[in-house]
Amino acid sequence: MAAVTIRNLSDAAHRALKLRAAQHNRSAEAEMRAILEAAVRPEGRLLLGTALREIGRKYDITKADIEAIEQVRDKRPAEPLKFD
Repeated sequence: MAAVTIRNLSDAAHRALKLRAAQHNRSAEAEMRAILEAAVRPEGRLLLGTALREIGRKYDITKADIEAIEQVRDKRPAEPLKFD
C-alpha cells in the first residue's frame, strides 16, 4: 500500500481536518483516506454487480429462471476465434 506525505498544510486546514474527522468518529489519517478515495473514486461509477442486479429486478428474473437457463445452456468450452 502506498504512503503519502502532505507538507505545508496550513494550521487552519489541519484543525478543520481534525474537526471533520472527529465528526465522523475517525482519526485524521482515516479522514484523509476517505476524502482522497471519494475524490478519485466517485460513487457514480458503474459497478457490474449492481448493474446485473438491477437488470434482474427490472425483468423480474428469479432463481428458477437462472436454473432453467443453466439446464439448457451449452457447457462446452468456447472455441477460440480464428483470424486467418
